[in-house]
Amino acid sequence: MIKVDNLSYSFPQKDLYHKISFTLEEGQHCAFIGTSGSGKSTLIDIIMNPEGYLFEGTLEIDPNCRMGYVSQFLELDKTKETTVFNYISEAFIRLQNEISSICTQMETSSDMFSSADMFSSVDMDTLLEKYQQALDAYEAIGGDDFESIINKKLNLANLMRHKDLMISQLSGGEFKLVQVIKEMLSRPDLLIMDEPDVFLDFENLNALKDLINSHKETLLVITHNRYLLNHSFNKILHLENMDIQEFDGSYIDYNFSLLQTKIELLELAVKDDEEIKRNEAIINKLRFIATNNAEAANGKTLKARVKIQERLEARRIKAPFVAIKEPNILLTTDKEIEETTALKVTDYSAAFDEVLLENVNFEIKSTDKAALIGANGTGKTTLLRDIFQNDCPTIQINPDTSVAYLSQLQGETLDESHTIVQEFLDMGFKNAGEIGAYLLDYDFDEESLYQKIGSLSGGEKNMLQLAKVAASRANILLLDEPTSHLDTYSQIALEKAMASYNGAILMISHDYYSIINCMDYVLIIENKTIRKISMRKFRKMIYANYFNKDYLEIEQKKKAVETKIELALKDTDFELAKKLSEELEALIKLL
Repeated sequence: MIKVDNLSYSFPQKDLYHKISFTLEEGQHCAFIGTSGSGKSTLIDIIMNPEGYLFEGTLEIDPNCRMGYVSQFLELDKTKETTVFNYISEAFIRLQNEISSICTQMETSSDMFSSADMFSSVDMDTLLEKYQQALDAYEAIGGDDFESIINKKLNLANLMRHKDLMISQLSGGEFKLVQVIKEMLSRPDLLIMDEPDVFLDFENLNALKDLINSHKETLLVITHNRYLLNHSFNKILHLENMDIQEFDGSYIDYNFSLLQTKIELLELAVKDDEEIKRNEAIINKLRFIATNNAEAANGKTLKARVKIQERLEARRIKAPFVAIKEPNILLTTDKEIEETTALKVTDYSAAFDEVLLENVNFEIKSTDKAALIGANGTGKTTLLRDIFQNDCPTIQINPDTSVAYLSQLQGETLDESHTIVQEFLDMGFKNAGEIGAYLLDYDFDEESLYQKIGSLSGGEKNMLQLAKVAASRANILLLDEPTSHLDTYSQIALEKAMASYNGAILMISHDYYSIINCMDYVLIIENKTIRKISMRKFRKMIYANYFNKDYLEIEQKKKAVETKIELALKDTDFELAKKLSEELEALIKLL
């Protein structure tokens, strides 16, 4: 369906790809992964609009390939006055109307032709051709059964109850699912989706998984969602350091393959390092002899040894996909935290067109880490924003604490017209050198400092937000979907940072892994109010309503073994790493 061969492309300030090659075949469900800013969205845009880019290499696309697209930035149009069913069925209705119109034209023209000889057979042939094209398009999307087909998709996504709702009444997550359904039902040969999982709650994420798994045609999906990656794809494209790697198989198998390769390469690297050192000592000795003794044999021996050294150097680890550097996120406070109440919410209410929250009461201690969860559209972001703005009499923040805020609407905390340097100078950093040194830990190199923030990827913007939050050294962190848009390596780095943070965190999240690995308890929105539940009850709820208990428990064991392997590799204990990888393989088979 798609064949890319030796494709290279650069921005003025950044090289994105260097001679990358891959194929995408009919029927594959392909996950497209890679660190933030590696160029995934740009590559998708090149595939969809090759004439708009000057790239080197070749891009071959089946000329009959029809493409559909779901953007990561879809926003709900609150003014759209149409029902969910009518919105999804727009293509069906348009083709129905077109067929009806052509039939009317043919009937009218036929009457004219028989009565006045004013209509040519050529015109009738044109209408017949248009009619056949419209009919073919209608049949291609299952036109005669379109209502039944839409109902099946809505049932699969657990949205049947919203069939007759106005689009404007949906939450953002519900609308994203409706958009996915609409694109799927247009039956493109290739459906491309850019982070369709962002901001979806647990129920909607599960619905997206079911929609993907039920789709029969080819999919290419950018995602960093670990649950989705583990359940929905049979091919992996991994873009990193200007290169791409393709793997036919599941994401779990791909990660295991990477880990095995890492063990082999690191073991080889240790042996090579020892050999290089020995060889270097021999070269230095031969160079001394050749300098003091001009015999030809000495020179030849030296040259031969140098060539051996060059070969050893060439086979050092060149593994952009094996040892990807995690950002070094450090969350800390200015001073030691005393156990006290950091935040107290009393009889809080929030409403827009309707009441979202009422009579909400909870408090957070100075070292608590709490996850705020609930369905899309239940008022989580509104509450967090009100806490940050701190101008509501029902919200009390301890006067001895400072607050930092990460927004899911990145423009709230970042000025997208600024360069990165400008943004951090405004925070009190002294100069570009200090900013550059600080942001190296967040994977921003010196060349990127003068980029406009608006030109960055969603993941890069979130990393900048995290860098600003960390620099504030605040006592309370209000984090609204902090893992959204972040690649999996950055998600894991953030989890480590949150787990070791010594202040209070209130985090909105639908990422099961971040909640289970970092939080002390959960605040859940139900029936327009909030109640506190333990992590044990949260797990039980997740197992009962959304995700498979056995699967998630096995995955926790898998993570523990992977941690042991990383420690063994740090100690260069390769025998232990290999033994543990066998244990890991057994767990993966259970998954």
